[in-house]
Amino acid sequence: MKKLIAMCVLVTPLIATGAFAQGASAPAAAAGNSQQDRMKACNTQATGKKGDDRKKFMSDCLSGKPTAAAEPKTQQEKMSACSKQGKGKKGDDYKAFMKDCLSKPAA
Repeated sequence: MKKLIAMCVLVTPLIATGAFAQGASAPAAAAGNSQQDRMKACNTQATGKKGDDRKKFMSDCLSGKPTAAAEPKTQQEKMSACSKQGKGKKGDDYKAFMKDCLSKPAA
């Protein structure tokens, strides 16, 4: 019986220490959630981006840098974006749409 009591006395501080250690990590877990939330938001905004463009966007988004304007910057990017928007148009409608789209200044 004395051995059982001695064992309980020795084990109780170990259990309490484990409970305090878990309580101390709770603020760290809350900080991790904000990073996770930011990662989710940036990931949904990066839909459609691939390769280096996606990596740069995610890096800027997660660091809190303001994102670039929605309009592409280079002529090639602008051409690609206009082409995606004009999908489904054919012939003269497509040509007119592309001319109009490409002539708009980048924002």
